[in-house]
Amino acid sequence: MTYSLIAKDTDGSIGLIVASKFFACGAVVPFVSGTVAVASQAFCNPIWGTEGRARLMAGETASQVLEDLAARDEGRAIRQAHMVDAHGGFAAHTGEDCVGWAGHIIGDGHSAAGNMLAGPRVIEATSQSYLANAALPFAERLITAMVAGEREGGDKRGRQAAGLIIHRGEHHPWLDLRADDHADPLAELARLWDVAQERYVHFAKGMPSAERFSGYPTRDVIDAGIAAAEALRKSEGRQSRSQAVELE
Repeated sequence: MTYSLIAKDTDGSIGLIVASKFFACGAVVPFVSGTVAVASQAFCNPIWGTEGRARLMAGETASQVLEDLAARDEGRAIRQAHMVDAHGGFAAHTGEDCVGWAGHIIGDGHSAAGNMLAGPRVIEATSQSYLANAALPFAERLITAMVAGEREGGDKRGRQAAGLIIHRGEHHPWLDLRADDHADPLAELARLWDVAQERYVHFAKGMPSAERFSGYPTRDVIDAGIAAAEALRKSEGRQSRSQAVELE
């Protein structure tokens, strides 16, 4: 019922993006931390996500964890999952009774998997787009890759929800966006990412971390980033989302 992409960026960021004709898939599928990620989908078993994430964080490899989860679960034939471990290793499982088309790809620095899709080109195009757009900001690269898969048919039942989560080495997410019930959920994620660049991403630069408990950039630095983003937007002839709301 879903297709998703997990990737590890060159700076160590972990991203997981998912789309489906299934309500709130962004709340059901992703299990992410600062160094690992699990996507549990098809007839989702959330324990694959919670236990899998904990074991990956403890240092087990993706292949070890996934093999054990599948061996223990009597419903393995209708499960689909893929994951990345703290060492950058990927593993994937597509049960033999997942609704077709169903399958997965493990590529350079990423994995893609889906079920109930229009065909194999959905995840092939997703993977190819991810590899071809390394120059894009990580969040935009993930969204662009999923849109490429959607253009090949995506979920064969249609569109409803999408979610994007990125961690930058912390247990808390750096970015967590969802469209739970939307006519064009990936386009909505792209819009939210655009809005996030107005203020949110600059504020996030100053967020405390495990290493810097009190945070680090000063308010002046954050305000300067916001002002620079607004100046760029104006130079491109675009309104900020906040300005647009004020005019409505």
